Amino acid sequence: MPKLTVEDLKRIKAQERAAFSLREGKFRAKVTVHMGTCGLAAGARDVMDALLEEINNANVTDVMVTSSGCAGLCAKEPMATVEVAGQPPVKYVFLNKDKIKRIFKEHIQGGNPVEEYALVVGSETAY
Repeated sequence: MPKLTVEDLKRIKAQERAAFSLREGKFRAKVTVHMGTCGLAAGARDVMDALLEEINNANVTDVMVTSSGCAGLCAKEPMATVEVAGQPPVKYVFLNKDKIKRIFKEHIQGGNPVEEYALVVGSETAY
């Protein structure tokens, strides 16, 4: 097993903090980065790393970050689903580091979905 780096430990700390907040009911947002084989091949790991870095840099403790397998839209990877309390979920597609950073600032922190990166909101509405 490879040795853990400081960055690995920071990532683990952020994930555990988010999991604890979820159990306590203190989170206000949940982000699921879709990391099936197709997502990973398209760059989902970079998207996840950039998101965790933004959360850490902003010292945010009420956002839960999770991963999932394939969402079934392989041609639109990397993808993430953002759920903010009181708002319908938004599925974002064709992501990269810069796009997830903008989504973090505008949607997760500001409450305003970034329509130009969104595929759908809720289960039926499309941007």
